[in-house]
Amino acid sequence: MKKGQEKYVCALCDQTVGGKLEGDICPIWSMTYWKCYKCEFLIRAPKPLDVCPKCGENCGFIDVTCYTPECGGPGQIGSRL
Repeated sequence: MKKGQEKYVCALCDQTVGGKLEGDICPIWSMTYWKCYKCEFLIRAPKPLDVCPKCGENCGFIDVTCYTPECGGPGQIGSRL
């Protein structure tokens, strides 16, 4: 980080980075796993899609990302989902 550069802190994990964060969330947390509610197609993206690329319907996506150490933490898919 350059001297005098602003520091930004992730609202979820307190990681300090030298650049602005999307919604105060660092890249570790911003890539969420989303599963299509109808066909179970899985994507990794900052926010869910409007239409599922697999079934072609606007059926909604559910967040299946793990947020606790018990299932592996950020970057993992929750095993109960």
